[in-house]
Amino acid sequence: MVHLNGLSAVLALASLTAAQCGSGNPDAKVTGGGNSFTATRGSTNLYSGSDYRLAIQRAVDSIGEGQRVSVMASGNIGASTITITSGKTFEGCGTITAAIKSGAGAIEVTNQASVSIPYLTMAGSTYFGLRFSGTRNLTLGQINFNLDRGMGIRFDRDRAANTNVRMDTITCNGGTSHCVETWNIDKLSVGSVIGRNVGECGLLIQKVTNARIGSVDCENCATGTGYAALRFANEAGKLNGAYNTNIYVDRVRARGGGRGIFCVSQSGGAEIASIDVANTGNNAILLENCYNVNIKGGTVSGGGEVRLAARSEFANSRDIAITLRVDGTSVRESPCTVNKTKWNLSGNGRRNICT
Repeated sequence: MVHLNGLSAVLALASLTAAQCGSGNPDAKVTGGGNSFTATRGSTNLYSGSDYRLAIQRAVDSIGEGQRVSVMASGNIGASTITITSGKTFEGCGTITAAIKSGAGAIEVTNQASVSIPYLTMAGSTYFGLRFSGTRNLTLGQINFNLDRGMGIRFDRDRAANTNVRMDTITCNGGTSHCVETWNIDKLSVGSVIGRNVGECGLLIQKVTNARIGSVDCENCATGTGYAALRFANEAGKLNGAYNTNIYVDRVRARGGGRGIFCVSQSGGAEIASIDVANTGNNAILLENCYNVNIKGGTVSGGGEVRLAARSEFANSRDIAITLRVDGTSVRESPCTVNKTKWNLSGNGRRNICT
């Protein structure tokens, strides 16, 4: 895997969304507002009426691979789903408001290749805002959620896996579940995930390999829960049966909320260059049954303890390295990890670690 530094990764992804939403000559458009929407493809009228979702779907269905639809109008799709197929570019230039459709996404891409969503703003309540499975070469650009309830982005657990997923900046304000939940992805690149008052994780990584994450920045994510700003779970980083480093994270910032960083259930193969975690309500960091995790620097201030732990049903944690300044909270290792944790600690935090 080719490793870009954080700035290069973000710039590479940002170049995908450099043009203004709806600029130039999109192949299809949705315009209007209120209770009157029009979908057009060139000079052809595809739909005129009060059904915002239908106008969008007609526009999407009218274009082919390599073509673009721009939704200029804002409106409410209700408890329904927009589907996008291979090779299409979908721009949400207005605000798409949704209502909960149980078990479904407001926008879905299933078993498709080379779909691009360079812009999207979604509001309201969702079961899943964006739902993906079986995708190849999926690109997400500037995606913004302002949610009352629900989840932002979901890659399904029990459907086909995904390959080569790229995200630029995903921002979630509100919502009662995760901002971004990933399952079953090989080759994942993320510029940044920004969470504000999100009910559960900022970014949740599960059965993901070969990942490059620029930053996760959370304020009040997962308050009152065991979730975290950044969580690795369910064999994240397990590659060809081993845990050689293949997930790289440049920076994690967490303020308040639940946990800062949480690694659990036989995950690992992860390197985090820098962290800035303060005043979490639960553990600042919890590594539990995780393998080959290296936190290379940063600070923890106040909040819950930094903890290395293990459950009996999984193999003990091993090959852990942590360099941190810890102030105003404690550091605890119990039980001792395999291959002796490499601690490099400073600060006034009380320590109960294996030596």
